Amino acid sequence: MELKAYLSEEFDLEIGRFEAEGLLAAVLRLAGPHFYNAGLRDAQALLMRHVDDVNDGIDQLERRPEA
Repeated sequence: MELKAYLSEEFDLEIGRFEAEGLLAAVLRLAGPHFYNAGLRDAQALLMRHVDDVNDGIDQLERRPEA
């Protein structure tokens, strides 16, 4: 498992498979919402850009009264 190897190499810490899985689960539980919310914000920004493009296209199609 890569997490076990990382902890061993970087911190000279030997842990078992179950401890590594528990640590990974805790990190995902704590950090997961941050990355999930960041993904939602990215999706929202992308959608807003597309909405702006559609609005620009509609504005270009709009007819103006002749002077």
